[in-house]
Amino acid sequence: MSDSAQNFIEWVSGTPLRIFIILIAAIVVQSFGGRAIHRAMKRLSTAELVLGPRNIVARQKERARTIGGVLAATLKTVLWIVAIGMVLGEFGFNLGPLIASAGILGVAIGLGAQTLVRDTLSGIFMLVEDQYGVGDNVHVLDVQGVVEKVGLRVTTVRDKEGTLWYLRNGEILKVGNQSQSG
Repeated sequence: MSDSAQNFIEWVSGTPLRIFIILIAAIVVQSFGGRAIHRAMKRLSTAELVLGPRNIVARQKERARTIGGVLAATLKTVLWIVAIGMVLGEFGFNLGPLIASAGILGVAIGLGAQTLVRDTLSGIFMLVEDQYGVGDNVHVLDVQGVVEKVGLRVTTVRDKEGTLWYLRNGEILKVGNQSQSG
């Protein structure tokens, strides 16, 4: 074998092979993790968690789908940030300053995104506590109508005149739900 072919094989079996393995591993972990989250949420949506008349299967499925979406997106984001960091490390980048800068940037973004975090946390607690769901007749802030969509950050309610209201979950301090019974 010629020296150039041997050098090429040595080069390919080094950094490019490790980068390829990192990317394949990230894809496999994302696939298996997404399936595991999907299966767990499917089981959660069919389990009888609340006994009695408040056990509404459609609402439970909606809550499980929303929580599953959040978990899958979180897994994907963390996984690819780590994979990109590992690939950059393979190229010889010094990740120490990058991680320190990311920490400072994270604090700045965190301070700027306080309302986003508050809306999302309020949405999570609203879903967990089952305060309202799709199809419920609610009175929220100064809006009274039927809930059309429940998200982690925003809830949409259509009033009697047909106007669709987008209500940030962090701004909702009290909710009147006329569809839930005792």
